[in-house]
Amino acid sequence: MKKSLKVVAAIIENDQNEILCALRSPEMAIPNMWEFPGGKVEKDEDIHSALIREIDEELGCTIVTDGLFHEHTHEYDTFIITLLCIKAKITDGAPAPSEHSKLIWLKRENLASLNWAPADIPAVEALINEKIVFSS
Repeated sequence: MKKSLKVVAAIIENDQNEILCALRSPEMAIPNMWEFPGGKVEKDEDIHSALIREIDEELGCTIVTDGLFHEHTHEYDTFIITLLCIKAKITDGAPAPSEHSKLIWLKRENLASLNWAPADIPAVEALINEKIVFSS
């Protein structure tokens, strides 16, 4: 029986409509692939609190979360992940990688140029296809 993980990921957008992408380090599981930053939801933790905690731990910045953007379950060779992607904005600090090899900001139309972790691909596709509505 494979281990099942519930994982939250932040879709953080800046004022230039760019999205934060994180490169998994060579030491991490699924190494050298891109993902949305986040991590495991702890027992008795809600998804928004988990994401706020993970971003503070991983990137050293404070976020405010919005709604759930995308949910997807993906089966890897040794475990099953349910990835809950939540839109978020940075309210304090600048993201700096502590666990990841690199962080970059990319426009939606350029997201497909990266080598994404398989569990993140459906959310990437949803973001690329999402219509950005500008208020006038």
